[in-house]
Amino acid sequence: MLRLPLAYMADRKLMTGLNILLLALAVATLVMLLVVSSQLSQRLSRNAQGIDLVVGAKGAPLQLILSAIYQMDQPTGNIPLSSIALLRRNPMVAQVIPMALGDNFRGYRIVGTEPAYIDLYGARIDRGRMFGEHGEVVLGAEAASRLGAGLGQKFLGSHGLSAGDGSSDHDSHPFETVGILQRTGTVIDRLVLTSIETVWEVHGIGHEETAAADHADEAAPDHEDEDHDTHATADADREVTALLVRYRSPAAAVRIPPMINRQTSMQAAVPAVELSRLLGLLGAGIEGARLFAWLLALIGGLSIFVTLLNAASAREADLALLRVMGASRAEVFGVVLAEGLLTALLGAAVGVAIGHIGLAVATELFVSFKELGLQPWEPVPGEIGIVLAVIAVGLSASLLPALRVFRMDLAHTLGRTH
Repeated sequence: MLRLPLAYMADRKLMTGLNILLLALAVATLVMLLVVSSQLSQRLSRNAQGIDLVVGAKGAPLQLILSAIYQMDQPTGNIPLSSIALLRRNPMVAQVIPMALGDNFRGYRIVGTEPAYIDLYGARIDRGRMFGEHGEVVLGAEAASRLGAGLGQKFLGSHGLSAGDGSSDHDSHPFETVGILQRTGTVIDRLVLTSIETVWEVHGIGHEETAAADHADEAAPDHEDEDHDTHATADADREVTALLVRYRSPAAAVRIPPMINRQTSMQAAVPAVELSRLLGLLGAGIEGARLFAWLLALIGGLSIFVTLLNAASAREADLALLRVMGASRAEVFGVVLAEGLLTALLGAAVGVAIGHIGLAVATELFVSFKELGLQPWEPVPGEIGIVLAVIAVGLSASLLPALRVFRMDLAHTLGRTH
């Protein structure tokens, strides 16, 4: 009996195609929203795990969090090198990880930091070793894969944090890949990591100031004051972009942020607070789009209902003849129901495919999607619920036309047609 509903659907290609398209668009929208919302929330939480506080230049706290943790925005500025020692001296602080930003290689950010940053995300060296000497870098798994980079490869960084931000390459300071990390599913997969001293040297800070400091070390003992001034000047000119802080005790959450915000020229942003605010802003837009998608699905169901109702009226004679030829009421009922079910199934299948393909295209075309680290082909358990819901819509829409055929009076129908 499956051939008959398929033949009926083929007989009305335009209406069947329209119904499938409406359902597919609804399912595609719902799938994209589901994948983005679930993966976004998961990845935002995972990338901020273990970071209690971010310290940076004055500005918008959310911008500081996005730039320092998620590598998605421009930094608010730089802060003095002395801020590291200021926080590390605090007995309530367990760890301070500095970061220096400003360059990229083909759109992948070059981050000056310490090996502790890699440990923060539980990353391990897959090939090679950790960076050590000036100019040495370790690549995240995704960056290495997309760049086609291997150990020993040298390259030049560019000013700016995204491809196209700046055109000036650091010709005299090439980087050399000495290690590649294992994939972690975190932001570190998309980074090029090196030492802070390398970032300073690339920007013409490290070499000059190191030479000045070394010269001061060779000075005579009676020039101790000059030696101190030289080191102070060097440290004053050296800056970092942000500090990732872990607390030693819960009391630090109450005392350290206000101290930084009120008593220094820096700002302290709490990732948990800013993440909650960000998800709240995104949630309103996602819910609005989800409501529109379900409305589109209901319109598709209504279209199936009208189509099948009209088709049942037009085919009453054919279905009555089926009954006369020996088909039971249940079989004739199933023919109409199967047509609605097949339409819903095709719409759901096409919609799921369109949803994932659309996300894959968006990830390649839009930098913001790429920076979120979304995995467009990664299935989400909730997709099964969407498919079942759309199937339910299709069955519900075909139920009334099927009942009309089920209750059909054979004698009256056949008599009316002759």
